[in-house]
Amino acid sequence: MTDYIGYEALTQAAMRGVVREALRRAKTNGGVPGDHHFYISFRTRAPGVKIADHLVQRFPEEMTIVIQHQYWDLDVQDGHFEIVLKFAGVPQHLSIPLAAITRFVDPSVNFGLTFETRGRDTGVLAPAEDIAPEAPKAPAETVVNLDAYRRK
Repeated sequence: MTDYIGYEALTQAAMRGVVREALRRAKTNGGVPGDHHFYISFRTRAPGVKIADHLVQRFPEEMTIVIQHQYWDLDVQDGHFEIVLKFAGVPQHLSIPLAAITRFVDPSVNFGLTFETRGRDTGVLAPAEDIAPEAPKAPAETVVNLDAYRRK
């Protein structure tokens, strides 16, 4: 049966709205509140992603960032967010469309979302990798761990 309403697309948009609102609350509260922290995985070569070339070379497919203590200039728009994070001690500006996100996890409350992604060769929607809400499944080298720092 043909889905003329597009329920899958509506569901994906609603879930991305959860991510957008969580980021907006972190911005509004002057930082991620309480013990909350976010692991956000995204496709580094997705349309609209703006990150340094050396980061794309290091993470050619997907990258996971951690938003917890040390980050700057978080700006959340309807379709993307921007943030400054340090990589090897050097601040880097990232602009990430919500559509590029593959996973969002807040392990402090055992919450996680996995998003559909377009199959590279087929153009067909396929589920992104499964994820346990308590920890990201991305390889450790793709996680920027900022737990040791305090947000200033």
